[in-house]
Amino acid sequence: MRTINWRTTTLAAAAFLLGSIAAGSGTLRAAWEPVARFVSLQDGSRPASANVLSEHEIAALAEMSPQNQAELLLERAINHYRGANDQIAARVDSWRGRITLGGRLNNLFVTAINSDDLTVRVAGIEVDIAARDLTKDSSTVDRLEPVARYGEQGPRANALWDLALVGNRGVDPDRVADILLSSIHDENVNIRYWAVEGLAYLAIDAAVAPLLDVFHDDSSSMIRERAACSLAQSGMSSAEQRRTAVPRLLDFAQDGGLDAETLTWVFQALRDITGQSLPHDAARWRQWYATVKR
Repeated sequence: MRTINWRTTTLAAAAFLLGSIAAGSGTLRAAWEPVARFVSLQDGSRPASANVLSEHEIAALAEMSPQNQAELLLERAINHYRGANDQIAARVDSWRGRITLGGRLNNLFVTAINSDDLTVRVAGIEVDIAARDLTKDSSTVDRLEPVARYGEQGPRANALWDLALVGNRGVDPDRVADILLSSIHDENVNIRYWAVEGLAYLAIDAAVAPLLDVFHDDSSSMIRERAACSLAQSGMSSAEQRRTAVPRLLDFAQDGGLDAETLTWVFQALRDITGQSLPHDAARWRQWYATVKR
């Protein structure tokens, strides 16, 4: 059978080549050119396919476990397959309490929440909410608020994160913000960390100013760095929200009271937010900003 298949393949290839030659050498080059084209790391983005969730995969979902469904669809969402987020939206409520954020799914979640596309980050958050068995309504805020305000360190940190997730999905975001803000000056550095992280993922406009204050003033370099990352790239803030931090970051760049490490983070945040590759020079950044404000 292998010999027959090999001969059949060879004959088919020969027929193709002879037909192309008969049609003209230009046609032959055109026929092979897309196959022979070399793609380098320096090339721009080139689609490998139509980038749509296949009917075959959609049909197979019904036979998969919730865990496998979540893994497949989150992977497809990360790779911008059309229809993947729609499938997640249709199925995520049925996954609640039936999937675990471990192994492959956890790796996909981390990739998703670090995507440059907020819709992919949303897909990751929805999967995490389902894995954490959270109901997206005010009863979750009622249940978690006392834990987030007064609980022991571990449960309190988890509650702050859970509240941020459901708040980002539109559940009592102002109330959630008040709970998170009550912890950003806590004496426990781990609680402050998760309060800052929570504000980054809640991502309401009112979170920008407190994050700037933490970045400038917190006594812990770990917390200052976390606030800087939250302003610059991490979390769920939009590019427009992040740009509102630029004026104060420019002030920070000229603040002689900041230590060298924090000052470096200021310039890094400016670059991440604006996309400008300017030197660590406050005057140069001021000059640039003056031109874009006109």
